[in-house]
Amino acid sequence: MLKVFKYLKSSIFSVLAIILLLFVQAFLDLTLPDYTSKIVNVGVQQGGIENAAIEKVGEDTLNKLVLFMDNDDKKYILNHYEKTDTYKGETIYELKEDSNTDKVSSIMAEPMMIINYVEQSKNSKDAEISFDLPEGVDLYQALSMMNEEQRSAMLKDINKTIKDIPDTIIDQAAVNYVKTEYQRIGVDTDQIQTMYIFKVGLIMLGLAAAAMAVGIFIVFIGSRMAARLAKTLRHKVFTKVVGFSKNEIKTYGQSSLITRTTNDVQQVQMVVVFLFRVVFFAPIVGIGGVMKAMKTNADMTYIIAVAVLAILAVVIVLFAIAIPKFNRVQKLIDKLNLVTREILSGLPVIRAFSNERHEEERFEEANKRLTKVNLFINRAMSFMMPVMMLIMNFVCLVIIYNGAKGVDTGVMQVGDIMAYIQYTMQIIMAFLMISMMSIMLPRANVSAKRIMEIIETPDTIYNSDHLVEFKPEARGKVEFKNVSFRYPDADYDVITDIDLVANPGETTAFIGSTGSGKSTLINLIPRFYDVTDGELLVDGVNIKDVDLHELREKIGFVPQKGVLFTGTIKDNIKYGNDKISDKAVKKALDVAQATEFVSKLKGGVDYDISQGGTNVSGGQKQRLSIARAIAKDPDIYVFDDSFSALDFKTDAKLRGELAKITKDKTVLIVAQRISTIMNADKIVVLDEGRVVGIGTHKELMKNCTVYKEIALSQLSKEELENA
Repeated sequence: MLKVFKYLKSSIFSVLAIILLLFVQAFLDLTLPDYTSKIVNVGVQQGGIENAAIEKVGEDTLNKLVLFMDNDDKKYILNHYEKTDTYKGETIYELKEDSNTDKVSSIMAEPMMIINYVEQSKNSKDAEISFDLPEGVDLYQALSMMNEEQRSAMLKDINKTIKDIPDTIIDQAAVNYVKTEYQRIGVDTDQIQTMYIFKVGLIMLGLAAAAMAVGIFIVFIGSRMAARLAKTLRHKVFTKVVGFSKNEIKTYGQSSLITRTTNDVQQVQMVVVFLFRVVFFAPIVGIGGVMKAMKTNADMTYIIAVAVLAILAVVIVLFAIAIPKFNRVQKLIDKLNLVTREILSGLPVIRAFSNERHEEERFEEANKRLTKVNLFINRAMSFMMPVMMLIMNFVCLVIIYNGAKGVDTGVMQVGDIMAYIQYTMQIIMAFLMISMMSIMLPRANVSAKRIMEIIETPDTIYNSDHLVEFKPEARGKVEFKNVSFRYPDADYDVITDIDLVANPGETTAFIGSTGSGKSTLINLIPRFYDVTDGELLVDGVNIKDVDLHELREKIGFVPQKGVLFTGTIKDNIKYGNDKISDKAVKKALDVAQATEFVSKLKGGVDYDISQGGTNVSGGQKQRLSIARAIAKDPDIYVFDDSFSALDFKTDAKLRGELAKITKDKTVLIVAQRISTIMNADKIVVLDEGRVVGIGTHKELMKNCTVYKEIALSQLSKEELENA
């Protein structure tokens, strides 16, 4: 999979943008639980009062509060409050706008807690804080009458008493005091609560909307990047396959090459869309969530660690079970495609032999194997989600249980528990997303390996590092020098020690029994295969030393099986040279004896050929293939048994017209019929890969037993003598 990523170099800015946006989204997502906690703790429990920094306070209350402060704090507080109003004859002080509310709150909290406690425990004999005052003496009056040294000593004793009280209890007591003071001086506390919840709610909606927008943008960029990668991979695979020799295509198989170009690339594309979205996002959220959770309550961090370990254990077990099966899936898809391709291409034969039931069973067998493996994988992976949900719910229960004890002892608030649960869920969901990727990643990894296997396959037919030019004085000359050829992994040569020359202006024909090596021999000329031993020269140069494109530009090749492409007849004729005129197209059709049937088709040369040329007959397809080679006007014509589907009359006319336009060209013909080649300038007789005779028809009838046997098996002695 990592090898595929090197093709993301062109998308490096997209990758960086995604990573940056993932940090932004993670920050937004991890900020939301803070505001959830504030809604509950401050908005609901504290009535919208955030801390002890009271914004409005009566003069009597302010005078009481400063009694419990040292001189520095007292001076700071009095400097940050100013007279603004009166209420029922009492002066109201308001906190200045430029004040540091956190510092004011830290100074005010303990005095408020003490006063609140004093007010509630005046009549209680079990008061924890004792002031040792004479009966009937007011605490506030006593403190106001004390000198600085006496008051400092009393405050020191009070601070010793309350130092073990949790900060949350002090803050809660201070907030309650603030709320009571607001009510005493006529401030609408309900409005404070409503406005606080409304303000925090709007912030949460904004954060959620921003996170959604960033998430959509990430998916948009990721999808474009993945589509670009898929395009690159398809291009790489296709261009590589186009350059394959027949041997590589045979090794991998056409169905497998199609699967690798389509299904395998799609698997990689799907994973890349989610890979950056999940694999990068999950660690960011996970680490950020742990840090946030520890700030909320570090004592419960072990719960997260246990949950993550449980999730990883589940993922590892499922990986061990599923990965071997993912390797099989792609191979089974190849097999299914192979069977489907064979059945569709062989439908006429299947129907002719009434063998539909057998082929249905063969397809069903391949289909069942693929289905069985897919079901196993899906069943194994379906086990993941219930286990993950069980872990998540169990974690929630443990957090609530521990959090409830924290609330009871005053070290936590209800909102903190809710925030902690959210952080924990975000952490677990991050690992859950990674585990969900485990379903896609193994299969995509297999697909990536199959894709790279094609891309990294070394070419067996390739250009030399030191290319040479063709010799113009030997234009069209084809020369075999002690040429032998053996198929890869074969035990013997199919062509052995071939020595012959095909000169321009001559027609050289090849004939022999089935399997004698005729087609293999001429397939060496355009380098569909490379010779094993010896040299093959074109225009006086070894074909291994010239540019492949230039070599094939010199050759007009007509294969045994006529191949046409989707498009019009004109498009197919111009396939070898799209710059030729319509006049040249008509001339090629005339020579190939195709004008008559083309003129009867709707649209003539603009008639649309269907896929594989299924809407024309075999003979028509063969003539159009010949016309395509003629229109190219090459130096060398190669006809690989290309007249077999023609009747004798059409064959004779075509060869007669062909002779007129190939007077200075090299023509190589492979044929099974004696009538097609008996007028050739040179006939090469092959038997088991060896040349057993070279000469004209008359010479071979006298000197070559193999040729004579082939000729007599097709024509009578009288026909051969009159030929």
